Amino acid sequence: MSGVLGVACALAGAAFMALAAFGLLRMPDVYLRLSATSKSSTLGVSLLLLGAALFFGQRQVTLRAAAIVLFVYLTAPVASHMIGRAARRAGVRQWKGAIRDDMDERPTAAPEDAPPQA
Repeated sequence: MSGVLGVACALAGAAFMALAAFGLLRMPDVYLRLSATSKSSTLGVSLLLLGAALFFGQRQVTLRAAAIVLFVYLTAPVASHMIGRAARRAGVRQWKGAIRDDMDERPTAAPEDAPPQA
């Protein structure tokens, strides 16, 4: 039974990594690409390693898979944040269809139906 669950997790992980690759190709700007790839690939790697741990069922494999998952969860968000920060500092602009830019320093007019701020 653990072999079947392991293969299912590995296939789900591969699907999420394929989704990350698709997001890398389809997203219009660097910031959206970072979001798509970092989240989907982190989940994909985690599921793939969970599948390996379940399939092999050995303590050494499980400990190594857990260590790799922990490392990926600690480094992937930091790496994507730093790449996005470097892109911002280099002057890479957002996609023209973006609704808002939280890093923009120019004040924007408040919508008319927004409550007044104190």
